Amino acid sequence: MSEFAQIVVSGVGPALPGVADTGDLVTGPAPSAEPVDPAVLLGKKGLKYKDRATRLGLSAALSGLRDAGLRDEDGPRAVGDRIGVVVACNYGNVETICRVVTTIAAETTRGTSPMDSPNASSNIIASEIAIRFGLRGPNLTVCNGDASGLDALHWAASMLRSGRAEQILVVGVEPDHETVRKLVGADRIVDGAVAVVLERAETARARGARAAARLGGYARVGGVEECVRRLGRLGPGTPGGWYVPEIAGDTELPAGVLPGVPRHAMPDVWGSLSGALGVVQCAAATARFDAGEAGPFYALAGREDDGVAGLLLLAPGDPR
Repeated sequence: MSEFAQIVVSGVGPALPGVADTGDLVTGPAPSAEPVDPAVLLGKKGLKYKDRATRLGLSAALSGLRDAGLRDEDGPRAVGDRIGVVVACNYGNVETICRVVTTIAAETTRGTSPMDSPNASSNIIASEIAIRFGLRGPNLTVCNGDASGLDALHWAASMLRSGRAEQILVVGVEPDHETVRKLVGADRIVDGAVAVVLERAETARARGARAAARLGGYARVGGVEECVRRLGRLGPGTPGGWYVPEIAGDTELPAGVLPGVPRHAMPDVWGSLSGALGVVQCAAATARFDAGEAGPFYALAGREDDGVAGLLLLAPGDPR
């Protein structure tokens, strides 16, 4: 399998407050948007002992699989052995972990509930998605800070190019509750998920799937300016817009980076996105292509002290 095989986005599944379809990823939700209710899409069966992040991830996963034509109302339309799952999430099971630690400190392990044991695993969301939808390809969770979402898309693309799977379902998810807010130090946290289905361009064509966007390249460097330079070398010319990283505190983006190019700050719309940021950026850029914008788009996530990841997103027909 060629390491330069084109990787395309063939499906997008949002599970965000106020998002009825992917177009809302561009315009933004209504101010009075209600929280996502996973039971509306999934039904209540099987959700009782699932934490909030897992329920949201399952909702986005189902929507993404349906949008990609891999599943319909009657069930799967593709062989699950060839579909993998990569989840980007930093705080998905933190509430369970804190509860278990507190219980053990007060009552020893005898006080813990067996229902909490599965949810204490960092890979619980990816595992539950695979189990529920019969996806038996590679299964991975990326939880390494703000860059997790873009890193997850990169690892998914790498697995596709190596022939490990035919499609990879990439899910970015973060829950909003008191425990997360204390850890993040933010007043507003996203409470939702977005799924993006990736596959090789030839695979999508063979099954008649729509290629809504194309991954043009990835960079992982120490800072925002260098990341923008790297992406510029991957896709010559000025981008049509760029998705800026989530900035901590009063830190500003470096001056003079892509002057005049429209900036899209997803945290301004949704609150702190953490590990879900890169996947939301990819989905939003895909929605802009659907709306007729030419792009290309740069998506950046991460922090100067941790490293910054960047992804070049191209329209499906872009010759670059």
